[in-house]
Amino acid sequence: MEQSNYTTPQPGLGHMIQGFWQVERSNTAPVSETIIPTGVVEIIFNLNSASIHSQVGEKYYQLPRCFINGFNTQPIEQQIPGHQTFFGVALHTTAVKRLFNITADDFADSCTDMTLVDTSLNSLWHQLADQSTFAERVQILSDVFTRRMTRIDAQEQAFNRFISGYTNSTLSVAQVADLLCYSPRQLSRKLRALTGLNTEENLLYKKYLHALELIHHSPLSLTQVAYTCQFTDQSHFNKTFKSFTGLTPREYRNRKSQLVGHLFENVR
Repeated sequence: MEQSNYTTPQPGLGHMIQGFWQVERSNTAPVSETIIPTGVVEIIFNLNSASIHSQVGEKYYQLPRCFINGFNTQPIEQQIPGHQTFFGVALHTTAVKRLFNITADDFADSCTDMTLVDTSLNSLWHQLADQSTFAERVQILSDVFTRRMTRIDAQEQAFNRFISGYTNSTLSVAQVADLLCYSPRQLSRKLRALTGLNTEENLLYKKYLHALELIHHSPLSLTQVAYTCQFTDQSHFNKTFKSFTGLTPREYRNRKSQLVGHLFENVR
């Protein structure tokens, strides 16, 4: 059995937070989960005591009870125990620096213990674990972020819009630089600090994310998806998608679950 919740932030926090979510699972047997890149920076609280082992590329982790997951370009493989509760917050990339004085690129393709970055998250974990509802947890975390809230300027907001949206993925590097009022070289450095990817890599990543959403939610054929996202051709589409997921677009569509980017398989 699985129950999932999602909500957007309260007014005043939207410049830092994209949304809050929670997943509770109760299975008769362990489940193998694959999470392919979904283009968000998340702080996740593992509210169960059972160990969860994960693999990202060649790196192996025992998930901490509070960890940050940066912009991933590789899938995460993990073994989920019979009972599991994850509570998470998806952040805008510029907010990570303002909230915790760290940059998101340090945590790309990794699951880093956030209590080593901010020891106050130990007590926050206990507060969240003591609550019985999703709404109560959202309120507690909202209060924490409200106390830490700072104003962001128009340029940071423009970067958030560029990184989190699917539009502008067909622009050239020079056009994006003009849009964000940076030189191409400065822009590449800025985006790498925010996402771990340079400008050209970000543009390709945005195409992949757009394709992922269309494959998951729309009835479009894979050929139509490739055309809509303006990949050069079907081969380029397949190669790009597989480079981020380890799967072809067709394999993902055949295995997809209710959650975008999440694939499940019973462990025997």
